Amino acid sequence: MNVAVYGGSFNPPHVAHVLAATYVLAVGDFEELVVVPVFDHAFDKELAPFEDRVKMTELAMAAVPGVQISRIEAALGSPSRTLFTLRALSEQHPSWRLRLVVGSDVLHEAQKWHAFDEIEKLAPLYVLGRVGSPHSAAPEPILPDVSSTRVRQLLGRAGDPAAAAELERLVPRAVRGYIREHALYK
Repeated sequence: MNVAVYGGSFNPPHVAHVLAATYVLAVGDFEELVVVPVFDHAFDKELAPFEDRVKMTELAMAAVPGVQISRIEAALGSPSRTLFTLRALSEQHPSWRLRLVVGSDVLHEAQKWHAFDEIEKLAPLYVLGRVGSPHSAAPEPILPDVSSTRVRQLLGRAGDPAAAAELERLVPRAVRGYIREHALYK
């Protein structure tokens, strides 16, 4: 079975994450997409609690058939390493042929990743073009220019009608509700 693995912080998940998942399943040769929120970021990024990010990712991806959300990194120790995650998925599911979904921005940071060459052997890259990160090995971007960083900035502007309107376009409704209910990103 061909399975795409899409990892990230999902801090918080936004519409470009959902569209990327939909795109990969629609045009790629995959029966399933496993979305893996990072447990403990290897580059020391400050993140909302893991369980909150998992729940928000589940809410964001709920309408996309063929997606499963994995908590595998919680069992693998810290810091999270893509290589270890892919090895664990491969061991748990020996019939899976893995591909790793990455944005073109990752191609510029490959030297920072632990054993990137081994990652590519275990799960060849499925690259999505990302606005602002052109690369010769990446297709032209087709997804909107949205980032979790921008979403967090907007969330920090509570009471600003322009920020609220932009958030409505960038973050799935269920995720916005979860963020409000749990007072995240204050």
